[in-house]
Amino acid sequence: MSKVISGISMSLDGFVTGPNVSRTRQLGDGGQVLHQWLTEPDPRDAELLAGMGRGVGSILMGRISYDLAAGDGGWGDGGPAGPAPCFVLTHEPPAPETVRAPSVFTFVTDGIHSAVEQARAAAGDKVVGVHGAGVAQQCLAAGLLDEIQIALVPVLLGSGTRLFEHLGGQVQLERTQVVDTPNATHLRFKVIRNAR
Repeated sequence: MSKVISGISMSLDGFVTGPNVSRTRQLGDGGQVLHQWLTEPDPRDAELLAGMGRGVGSILMGRISYDLAAGDGGWGDGGPAGPAPCFVLTHEPPAPETVRAPSVFTFVTDGIHSAVEQARAAAGDKVVGVHGAGVAQQCLAAGLLDEIQIALVPVLLGSGTRLFEHLGGQVQLERTQVVDTPNATHLRFKVIRNAR
């Protein structure tokens, strides 16, 4: 069975975006610093990113992430992982004629368990990449997340979207990797089941 892994950039004070997120400022005010390791990578940053990309078989994301980037063609005719299938967790799917890449995006309205099940089936023996804070939180709270990968960026944003809220209780983690570069400290954790 494929692993469900959240990979995200985060400030030292726990934010994955700055405040005032919009379509034109998807990382919010000042949040672009969180992706500097992607745009100006150290060789170790680039190696980690390439490894993550090779292992992705499908993407699980929320409707906000879809609306911010994919809804206006921000990813072209694909998703965040190119042509890999993307499963968008939503209460209400967009009108079919507005979906830019209907062969890539599937809208799931019957909850996080169904979304993860569909994403796993599509991923085969590859990874389900979790995109965004909201879906990562739902996966953690439901006991469906296997790993968390964080690019911890040396900045304090002060406000924005927090990664770790609404978890429903304590979550035990086992640190499995630390890679330090000038742009970020890359942390990888295994989620320990039945720790609550």
